[in-house]
Amino acid sequence: MKVIIAGGGTGGHIFPAVAIANAVQRLYAGTEVLFIGALGKMEMEKVPQAGYKIIGLDIAGLNRSNWLKNLSLPFKLWKSRKKAKEIIREFQPDVVIGVGGFASYPMLSAAQALGIPTLIQEQNSFAGKSNKRLGAKAKAICVAYDNMSQFFPEQAIIQTGNPVRAAIARSKVTKEEGLSAFALDNKQQTLLIVGGSLGAKAINEAIAAGLKTLTDAGLQLIWQTGEPFYQEALKAAAPYGDQVKVHAFIKNMESAYAAADIVISRAGALAIAELCIVAKPVIFVPYPFAAEDHQTSNAMSLVNKDAAWMVKNEHAAAQLVAKLLELVNETGTQAVMHNNLQRLAVDDADERIARIVKSIAKS
Repeated sequence: MKVIIAGGGTGGHIFPAVAIANAVQRLYAGTEVLFIGALGKMEMEKVPQAGYKIIGLDIAGLNRSNWLKNLSLPFKLWKSRKKAKEIIREFQPDVVIGVGGFASYPMLSAAQALGIPTLIQEQNSFAGKSNKRLGAKAKAICVAYDNMSQFFPEQAIIQTGNPVRAAIARSKVTKEEGLSAFALDNKQQTLLIVGGSLGAKAINEAIAAGLKTLTDAGLQLIWQTGEPFYQEALKAAAPYGDQVKVHAFIKNMESAYAAADIVISRAGALAIAELCIVAKPVIFVPYPFAAEDHQTSNAMSLVNKDAAWMVKNEHAAAQLVAKLLELVNETGTQAVMHNNLQRLAVDDADERIARIVKSIAKS
């Protein structure tokens, strides 16, 4: 087989895309995979690090804060779709997969126009406009949430779950090993604070303001801040010594999850898929400016199943630390969350999707 995987922009798109590529090659030896990304976005660096070739399209999304920057968008769309057709004619893929992100739309649109089977990997519980449009002609739409027929043709929807990095999906790291990896005390409860690869301003500011309260309660923290808040977090954490471990980015997330008793997280689809697998009690603070506010929708899908709590972004400063301490003291609620998260976990979504890729590949 020859497979194109298009999309990126964030780790939430890139990690599942690489997981699908790995699964396709693992199950169907000799499969050739080509990635298509957006020039200047993180996939242009992360995908080659994973061992795959990537071609960049000159494409960007709609800029809602500065409309003047959208003047070049129609030209970029036309140019990237033309480039996409050239790539398809040269590479001759059997299937084109879209995982979301700027490069996904022109690539899948071009593939559909040329009669190449397409697969959409819709990670969120609320589909964006691009995927809804592409869904009408897609051969398969792989989803992780119920009630997705409001966005896509029902006959094309297949519930697969979201692919998770193998290091997490198949992790054997024990709690003791996780704590040791971060040089933490095995007699204290551990909070893991993550706001995505770039951090989360509202979460970071709430944690920085609440460090004394949290550490006085006997808690220790693994705090992934993202690069923009890293130096500020180091200063805030300095008085608390080994009780607060600050990282701009955590590469060994399997160890961080293993060490954690409770997690604070954004509600991206990848984070939710990972948290279901590790089954750690969680408070979500959804990013409110995600397209169609899909992170709130993602979080509520777990809150409604008693698998998580949620604090709105605008309420983080006033409520997050108090909700954290409340959850720390409610061991019964933690147990309910753990059990319900386990029930929602899917650890083989990558292979499920790989089999669907094979089934729709052109002969």
